[in-house]
Amino acid sequence: MSTDYQQAREALGARLRELRLTAPDGRLTGTALARRLGWANSKVSKLEHGQQTATADDLRRWAEACGQPESYQELRARLAGFESHVRSWRRQLAGGHRPVQDAHNDAQAKSTVLRAWESSWIVGVLQTPDYARAVLTRSAELHQSPRDIEAAVRSRMKRQELLYGSGRRYHIILWEPVLRSLVCSPSVLAAQLDRLTGIIGMDTVELGIVPLGSSLKVPPGIGFWIYDERQVVTEVWHAELWLDDTDSVALYLRTWTTFHEAAVYDADAHSLITAARRALRQR
Repeated sequence: MSTDYQQAREALGARLRELRLTAPDGRLTGTALARRLGWANSKVSKLEHGQQTATADDLRRWAEACGQPESYQELRARLAGFESHVRSWRRQLAGGHRPVQDAHNDAQAKSTVLRAWESSWIVGVLQTPDYARAVLTRSAELHQSPRDIEAAVRSRMKRQELLYGSGRRYHIILWEPVLRSLVCSPSVLAAQLDRLTGIIGMDTVELGIVPLGSSLKVPPGIGFWIYDERQVVTEVWHAELWLDDTDSVALYLRTWTTFHEAAVYDADAHSLITAARRALRQR
């Protein structure tokens, strides 16, 4: 969790405490407020100390319980401000996976130079439908989210139309273990590797592979996208991070550059994909 995010959450908590202490019918104790809301005392404390992120409904009920319902819009605006940077999977996936895919489609459509590093799986814009289906199904199982898998797959496939338009350039780097990672069945991975070989040589895509034996200046870490040197999107187990501050973007650009320097391209990349494909046949 970023420092900026935590500071914003603590500031929201301080504002909630202020509303509790300035209730029109007299200041409320935390215990009294919890009783009104039907919450545990610990929830009130955690929200006020920035140890838990409020939901929009939490904020509405808090404002009403403190006799200041007009403050809800201000509280909601504060929440939206820092949620735009840290988007929890629990909240995003409450409505299914399709809206998340649509958001990424929109972000990529608005960009002209896109850089990616991925150390866990094939990036969505290069996935086959079956590979995407396997990854999204496992994500839904992990997050216990609604199963709108087919709609999410269709949205992810629509993103691939961007590969064939003019004026957009993708620079994608994968770590070699991604080529062998069975996040799907062997047959699905085989077809996915065939898809990757067809990507090499496209005039809109530069595909690099960092060999497992390469000397790396930094650990592989988690995958990320950089859009036009203005925004970074990365994800951790509990959330997606959408970062647009100058220092963060510069840090991810330096990180991406180290992987770009370690990667191989064209025929050498093709050889690594072919070797992974051959290993599958030997299983």
